[in-house]
Amino acid sequence: MTNTDARPLDAVPRSWVDDAPMAARPYLRLMRLDRPIGSWLLFWPCVFGLALGAAMQHRAFLAHGRDWWLLVLFAAGTLVMRGAGCTYNDIVDRDIDAKVARTRARPIPSGAVSVRQAWMFLAGQCAVGLLILLMLNPFAMAVGAVSLVLVAAYPFMKRITWWPQAWLGLTFNWGALLGCAAAIGSLPPAAFVIYVAGIFWTLGYDTIYALQDIEDDALVGVKSTARLFGEHAPTWIFLFYAATLGFFAIAGLSTGLGRPFALMLFFVGVHFLWQVRRLELHRPETTLRLFRANRDAGALMALALAMATWRY
Repeated sequence: MTNTDARPLDAVPRSWVDDAPMAARPYLRLMRLDRPIGSWLLFWPCVFGLALGAAMQHRAFLAHGRDWWLLVLFAAGTLVMRGAGCTYNDIVDRDIDAKVARTRARPIPSGAVSVRQAWMFLAGQCAVGLLILLMLNPFAMAVGAVSLVLVAAYPFMKRITWWPQAWLGLTFNWGALLGCAAAIGSLPPAAFVIYVAGIFWTLGYDTIYALQDIEDDALVGVKSTARLFGEHAPTWIFLFYAATLGFFAIAGLSTGLGRPFALMLFFVGVHFLWQVRRLELHRPETTLRLFRANRDAGALMALALAMATWRY
């Protein structure tokens, strides 16, 4: 029997989605609106790019109305395109999701949404995303269009490589390039450096996330860095976070950001170290909590860039 109101095991205990009209709930869950952490992780790199663009122009980030307008556009775009990406991912992964305890209650494998309905919903979300993209400058529009290649390929990476988390990093952090392109109409070297920092950040937090699924992934043949590293995962995560901090520092300091930026990065480093020290490989509830804590890590990095520009 189809359960039209099934809740995945990794959903938050209760969210506003549970109070939405019954017919809308499966679609809201397909967009992962009941789990906002993914939207935050997609949004923060956009803020990195916008703040870096302000730094490149030697002006305070959010001191101008245009910055706020771009921030609103990127927030809306993040929600819509993250939803579109999750919808597409669930269409491609529906057979795998049905075999994994954590995902078998998602809307498509549970039968709450048909594959045809999911494709139609995906088209609608992409149309809204396109409207938002058209509000940016032509160069930013071109940069945004390139990201579709990464999005389209991502669901297949876990079938062909042990490093799908690296591809997710390429995809999820594209907003750093897009944000900078939207802010200044070009991509200076520092934008690519901060993009690399974001890729290492994603390698760290998504390896933590994948630790929940090691046993199920092994049964269905899905590859991940969590399976690849095994008991050595904490060491690799530490190295990924160290690289994140290093490249982020290079991007900011090469742009002329000074002591306030370096001071805030110290707190980012403490947060990363806390994650690694609290990591317990065989406790899914702990790994999920640490994964979600990266919302705060992203906020600290965004704040480091933003605060450093306020001296202009």
